[in-house]
Amino acid sequence: MQTDPREILRHFSLKRILWPVLIGVIVAAWLFFREFDINAFNEVKWTASTTLWLSLALISVCIRDFAYMIRIKILTDQKLDWYRSFIVIMLWEFSSALAPGLIGGGFFFAILILSREGINMGKSITAILNSSFLDGIFLAVMAPFVYLIAGKTALFSGIQLNTVLGESIFYTFWIIYFVILTYKLFVAYALFLNPHFIKGILISLFSTRFLKRWKEGVVETGEQLVIASEGLKNKTLKYWLTSLAATFISWTARYSIVNCIIHAFHSQLSIADFVVYGKQVVMGIIILLSPTPGGSGIAEVMFNGFLGEFINKGLAPTLALLWRMLSYYPYLLIGAFILPRWIRGHINFGKLKL
Repeated sequence: MQTDPREILRHFSLKRILWPVLIGVIVAAWLFFREFDINAFNEVKWTASTTLWLSLALISVCIRDFAYMIRIKILTDQKLDWYRSFIVIMLWEFSSALAPGLIGGGFFFAILILSREGINMGKSITAILNSSFLDGIFLAVMAPFVYLIAGKTALFSGIQLNTVLGESIFYTFWIIYFVILTYKLFVAYALFLNPHFIKGILISLFSTRFLKRWKEGVVETGEQLVIASEGLKNKTLKYWLTSLAATFISWTARYSIVNCIIHAFHSQLSIADFVVYGKQVVMGIIILLSPTPGGSGIAEVMFNGFLGEFINKGLAPTLALLWRMLSYYPYLLIGAFILPRWIRGHINFGKLKL
């Protein structure tokens, strides 16, 4: 596999870091001034309950990342210690925060990170592809689960389903879901059944005149599938159960952040907790289609539309910004701090082969 680290690292300039922050802040400010209600802020009472729930939101962030650290240790067969696992996850989250979900977040950078942390290329590819596959299992299971339990009306309340926009959002959600499901089933077949067959199909398909310019990348993807498939052979039941458990714990903690924030400022949420959780599953899938880095702008608008009914009128834009300050912006700051030091210690630009 030939990869120039400079081709990947050039995506992490200061301009690219500030761009999603600027988008998010502008959209949040627009929503704030559009829906500003001084009475809503006057009614806010900071109590012990507020402190407790915001603390739980912070704990949820920590649980999310700790579960990811556990998973990456499992997927690399315990080759990473806790510190290196933390560095890998922070840099991975940083790269994902700067890449649109539509193009797979920080997939290739994650492979580079692991390989430079002493994990051989085959194991790095296996770990990252398997991470993506496990995340897909969560979404494949959870989306229909929350839909069946909460129902269409509850999950899509906040938008007018009987309008063209409302129906388009509803169908967009299911279209993206089935695209993800199809892709994950395709990856599952390649990983566990016949990677060479899938590699051959991909190469044949992208050898046609109209797709030929993407052939090199597709050949590399096919090789990665074969390598990952070899790496996943003979994995134990413990390996799969613990990595799946870490995946579900991490995603559950991720979606619990908003529940805690809303509880902090709206003590009457109670029975609607599961609906709020389910709405975030819907939001998370739709945001994957966002062309902006980390879903900036789209995430704030969707928070306001999907979850505004559970928040005192006028507070939704502020809480949306608070949500992003807990679950998104910290990774930009931590990554921007760690990355230059990590590059100095791990990248030798005189040797470009991975």
